[in-house]
Amino acid sequence: MQKNKTIGSMLIVAGTTIGAGMLALPIASAGLGFTTALLLILATWALMTYTALLMLELHQYANKEATLNTLAKRILGKKGQYVANFSMVFLFYALCAAYIAGGGAQLQEKLTALTSMDIAPQAGSVLLAIIVATIVTLGTSTVDKLNRVLFTIKILVLASLFFVLTPYVRGQHLLDMPVEQGLIISALPVIFTSFGFHGSIPSIVKYVGLDIRTLRKVMIVGASLPLVIYIGWQLLSQGVMAQSALLDSEGLPGFVASISSIAHSPQVSTFVTLFADLALATSFLGVSLGLFDFFADAFKKRNTVSERVITALITFLPPLGFALFYPQGFIMALGYAAIALVVLAIFLPVTMVWQQRKTQQMDGYQVVGGNLGLVCAGLCGVLIISAQCLQMLGVIPPL
Repeated sequence: MQKNKTIGSMLIVAGTTIGAGMLALPIASAGLGFTTALLLILATWALMTYTALLMLELHQYANKEATLNTLAKRILGKKGQYVANFSMVFLFYALCAAYIAGGGAQLQEKLTALTSMDIAPQAGSVLLAIIVATIVTLGTSTVDKLNRVLFTIKILVLASLFFVLTPYVRGQHLLDMPVEQGLIISALPVIFTSFGFHGSIPSIVKYVGLDIRTLRKVMIVGASLPLVIYIGWQLLSQGVMAQSALLDSEGLPGFVASISSIAHSPQVSTFVTLFADLALATSFLGVSLGLFDFFADAFKKRNTVSERVITALITFLPPLGFALFYPQGFIMALGYAAIALVVLAIFLPVTMVWQQRKTQQMDGYQVVGGNLGLVCAGLCGVLIISAQCLQMLGVIPPL
């Protein structure tokens, strides 16, 4: 049973990480060259895996049902709790609103095609929110089972895409040097957000239990699966197209059209669309599960049916409302996603571990690297926020 939970938790981490944003990686890294893009991806994976392990160092001294709300209050006090709660709610509501709006539009299109009925665009968003809310309300075990099925299909679709495109990979494309060094700064926020899964860590701790050895395996393997897939995706995308062609692609639709044309296969577009749908579904499940458990802890909701329904309403109604009535609001909020994720996944774990190591007798698990590791992680966070701010100010072009 425990082994089953461990595998399921690894897939929840991987499924939450590999969202539809993975498809933007070739566009984000266009002009960097394969080697530079690979180094950035490896460095980001190492950073995010390190801070995930820091979260485990914190959880070992808390109740297994503790979320970021409880941890921040215990270690940093009320002010730290407010910062943690604002970052969590801001980022996850924006993400859920984006998933509901984007996934709802795709669902509405499919329902219209299947039924030949004129279905209102809002109906898809409402239906998707109800489906995901029901699954999450049923519990982590239900999310785990469904996520396994979706993740397996997602890997099969990705394998099919690799099979179709691999013959068109050209070694000289992978040896291209960066077009412009400044593009590294532009790519940082996108690559960083492609490794975000930290909001679901408390849900996994609650599901698996406070077995640090098992949880370490979950975090390392769960984060490594996206790393392997991202590297393979970069090999394909940057090997099939020259950097100049990638830079000239007009966003994701242009990129998909280009690789479909190169492979002489309309199936490529179908595979990419199906992968995007599955990636959105698994990521939405992981994000909303983390937000659900966060609210259950913050509002002290018990594990009864009626109270879980109330928690689900708190979790899903606001992002559904934003997606339906104020779509420009969450789109604007997503522009700050990298900043909120830096606070959530880097600054808060680093600050809390620093404080805990000063005040608590450390006789349990401690992440390697000591205080120097914490300082380096914090500086990486500052660099990512700086890159995001430079983009927002127009100093460097957004991707």
